[in-house]
Amino acid sequence: MTDTTASPREFAIDSRPLDVLILAGGLSHEREISVRSGRRVAEALISVGMSAHVRDIDPGLLGYLETARPDVVWPLLHGSTGEDGSVRDLLALAGVNYVGTDAPGSRIAWSKPVAKTLLRRSGAHTPAFATLPQSLFRQAGARPVLDTVLRQLGLPLVVKPAKGGSALGVSMVTDAEDLPQAMVTCFSYGDTALIERAVSGTELALSVVDLGEGPVTLPAVEVVTQGAYDYDARYNPGRTRYFVPARLDPSQIAAAEELALLAHRRLGLQHLSRTDMILGEDGEAWFLEVNVAPGMTETSLLPQAAQASGLPLGEIYGEIARQGASTIRH
Repeated sequence: MTDTTASPREFAIDSRPLDVLILAGGLSHEREISVRSGRRVAEALISVGMSAHVRDIDPGLLGYLETARPDVVWPLLHGSTGEDGSVRDLLALAGVNYVGTDAPGSRIAWSKPVAKTLLRRSGAHTPAFATLPQSLFRQAGARPVLDTVLRQLGLPLVVKPAKGGSALGVSMVTDAEDLPQAMVTCFSYGDTALIERAVSGTELALSVVDLGEGPVTLPAVEVVTQGAYDYDARYNPGRTRYFVPARLDPSQIAAAEELALLAHRRLGLQHLSRTDMILGEDGEAWFLEVNVAPGMTETSLLPQAAQASGLPLGEIYGEIARQGASTIRH
């Protein structure tokens, strides 16, 4: 990765520190992760001389934005309102600059089936899948629907909410008898399920950042988990091992980076994103999903990649914040 960041003394406007408001918390199942992410980002920004403070989203937010007028807002909210574009629409209506992808791009990325479809049309590989709402099971009958899924997609399968994050509601199904319970688990987090054929290989996370000279990839993170890479494995140290950079040869790294950059550009993402993928045993990179508000906790993947880049974490975050402050939204 090319060093395109500014030095800490440059994170200023008219000789005063850049003022960053970080939105963290919210009412989603991922509230705790959002709060932890907000604190970590604030600490990193303060370390390079910026003014950073964390605030939850509440009825007083718009009034606060009107009076405080921060230079930029960094939304680190997870779940539907945090990642589906609605908070970004609200910030745009309030006339404030913000970090990250705009509302239209967020809506596309938030829907896993839509993102997968667009990437497939752009030539990327993504596992075969079906998107089935809970209402369809009631109309067509759960057993006939599941039998058809098994007949066409086979095993193993991954069942996940069509919209969601942090692996909440996600199940790996290797036995047909476990599929009904996987659907129940999925529907407890969303009304529509994405059922996709499981791909074997190396699980990777590729983060993309734009530090002023266009999007570039950070070092690939290889994820090795005992059991499923679920919520507990993601955020509680011990169950998962991470290798940064990933233990891959140059051609494999190139394939993974190409896919992450394709996702970032094709879906219209801005400033930062994280693409989750499987590098198949044949060396093919398979797109799973993309995140416009990736976690920033101590075990999250983008911060690990940023630290492995050789650049100070605060400088990377500081430049991302400055990009957000200077981005003109249409």
